[in-house]
Amino acid sequence: MTSADRGGSSDGPAPRPHAGAVLASGVVEALGGGATRPDDDAVLTDLVAFTRLLRNAGVPVTPDRTATYLQALREIDLASEVATYWAGRLTLCADPDDIARYDEAFHAWFSSDPREQRMGRAVAPKPRTATIAALSSPERSGTGEDDDEDVPELRVAASGEEVLRDRDIAELTIGEREHLRRMLALLRPDPPRRRARRRRPARRGEPDARRTLRATLRHAGEIPGLERRARRERPRRVVLLLDVSGSMAPYADALLRFAHVLTRRTPQAVETFTLGTRLTRVTRELRQRDPERALRDAAAAIPDWSGGTRLGEVLSAFLDRWGQRGVARRAVVVVFSDGWERGGTELLGEQMARLERLAHAVVWVNPHAGKRGYEPVQGGIAAALPHVDRLLAGHSLATLQELTEVLADA
Repeated sequence: MTSADRGGSSDGPAPRPHAGAVLASGVVEALGGGATRPDDDAVLTDLVAFTRLLRNAGVPVTPDRTATYLQALREIDLASEVATYWAGRLTLCADPDDIARYDEAFHAWFSSDPREQRMGRAVAPKPRTATIAALSSPERSGTGEDDDEDVPELRVAASGEEVLRDRDIAELTIGEREHLRRMLALLRPDPPRRRARRRRPARRGEPDARRTLRATLRHAGEIPGLERRARRERPRRVVLLLDVSGSMAPYADALLRFAHVLTRRTPQAVETFTLGTRLTRVTRELRQRDPERALRDAAAAIPDWSGGTRLGEVLSAFLDRWGQRGVARRAVVVVFSDGWERGGTELLGEQMARLERLAHAVVWVNPHAGKRGYEPVQGGIAAALPHVDRLLAGHSLATLQELTEVLADA
């Protein structure tokens, strides 16, 4: 095709470059390419125009997807129609509803029919229809005479996240456990606060005589106003005691991830220990940013994972080594355990009484407490219950979120 056929003149000024060519050259430079040949610009212009057609057809093609699409085309054989089709489908379609629009636009743009090939005809976008799961109603499942009536019926279904929030962690499948891990990582718990000894300037509070006197001296003896001060607030220490015995094994992974979320929120105010046949401190491992690496290192540091339980002896070791030294003093102590005790319950009751005198508040989280018909009659939980401020259920994500609210108000 000559320059006259394109609408230009060989003696006149050069024609204004097409917008698609400008975008194509910019994408090539962004991808690290150098100067392109005229035929390369024509091919890229044609491909960018195809993405513009998709956008007109209702497919949300962004500049990032366009760049990824062109990068994918550089890695395949453009002579293969199948490879070209899948390169665009995998990079330009982000929703199942986009596939039908993409197929129609692809066949219209790359059709072998000369009358349809690269005509750029607009593909009429199909309206997106919202799909919901319909719940079958047992009242309407019969074959009564009311079934033939044309009565509008409202069908609703709970989302997967809402259903997963109330499910027992021990009953989740592998896929649901992976979803639960992502939901746990999104928690943003507020740590409990305590009033510090130091005071800070504030609009409300007790009068600050020193600052008021200094302000009066700066104003030649006139009192400009009464300065006030208030106590500072600092995060209150939270101590987590996680039972990792065999009876708590279905909940151990989720509880450690919950402890990791709390630790990452306030690293210097959270201490985590595991209880089994011995006491293990895993605070350092859980302070890592990556949850998978933190859980892997914590599991490697726990020698009695899925073993037995000696709550009284282990709690005594915690109080002798850590509690009396200040870790548990005026802290919120949370014990995650089902209360099964292999040893005597008298020792557990004595140690819980010691813990109650040291701590600001003691919260016991029992996964079985949220089940229907549960009563705290086991030997361990019965001995510890008189020294516990709150008994909560920690068997689901909803109960763990309730625990974060209790901690924030402690």
